[in-house]
Amino acid sequence: MRLDRTGQADAFDAIGDRYDEAFPHKEGQLAAGGWLAAALTAGSRVLDLGCGTGVPTARQLSEAGLDVVGVDLSPGMVERAGRHVPRGTFHQADIADLRPGGPLDLGRFHGVAAFFSLLMLPRAEIPLALRTVRHLLLPGGLFVLSMVEADVDDFAIPFLGNTIRVSGYLREDLHKVVEAAGFEIVEETSYTYAPSVADVPPEEQVFLCCRRSD
Repeated sequence: MRLDRTGQADAFDAIGDRYDEAFPHKEGQLAAGGWLAAALTAGSRVLDLGCGTGVPTARQLSEAGLDVVGVDLSPGMVERAGRHVPRGTFHQADIADLRPGGPLDLGRFHGVAAFFSLLMLPRAEIPLALRTVRHLLLPGGLFVLSMVEADVDDFAIPFLGNTIRVSGYLREDLHKVVEAAGFEIVEETSYTYAPSVADVPPEEQVFLCCRRSD
């Protein structure tokens, strides 16, 4: 499968800290991160996939006493995450780099968080990305993710003065894709979210708390 990330990392390098300013209220993300932290013991390894600035998830998990590793395609975001979460370890990488036999071997994890990162992939890649997450998890490992509910595939949108490409599913279809990749959905919440900037429309955010099916 040919990967096309043209402009995706560049857009988030340019956006920088404005991302957190545009999305100041992250109750759903914090609640799902809290679920993950509460279910794991101190010292457990967790991966923040698409860590962005490290706020709030990597910071939340680190402050809960977990061993946090973060990955992001944007070097600017990786640099910010390292400053915001000094106890974490962060890498500039694509999720494709984490596949079995890929160039970046981070070992296995007790938990993985992927908040609004899988939506940056074309739909054709999302099932493989989910199977990669399953591979990264230890047996019985936990996975929290969020997507924007929308029936779109690799669709270009204006975003904070830049252009990014996003994909989404209707909720029932998202459930099918996640379960087919080998996960049990334990808990689900959703939030109608209005960002604090004019060029990003209101969205329905879906959060799934999952367990690796073994």
